[in-house]
Amino acid sequence: MTALEKIPILVEAPEAAAQSYLNTLPLLHEILHALRRLHRDGTSTALDLLAMPFGPGDEARLFEFLGNGELSAELDAMGQSSIRESRFSGVWIIEHKSSGGRRVALQIEVTRLPAILQTQPEDIGAGLDAMQEALETLKAGEPV
Repeated sequence: MTALEKIPILVEAPEAAAQSYLNTLPLLHEILHALRRLHRDGTSTALDLLAMPFGPGDEARLFEFLGNGELSAELDAMGQSSIRESRFSGVWIIEHKSSGGRRVALQIEVTRLPAILQTQPEDIGAGLDAMQEALETLKAGEPV
């Protein structure tokens, strides 16, 4: 027997590839239950995907299943953030990156509108003050 013949060969059954999908299945059921709670009583849920024990390919399979919906947004504040609705209305995929481009957060929000897109009360106050000041500086008869 040669040294080459002593090397063990492992042949994976086709079911092994399909079984790796099972790592995402519990998460998809959690998203389903969260969507049911949102529909039933308006309760929002956030799931931290960076805390999930994903195996190779799990994240890609999750995103492939969730697909893309009608809405997406990009934010540039202390790094890039992308927000996109999945093909299931109310299920949002949110990713934050540092100013250097490193992923710092990845989550699923099951909600009517992701928290990051909601205007904060302080910002509304600043907008109110800025608009009032801008209107006061307009001269009578001046076009807006």
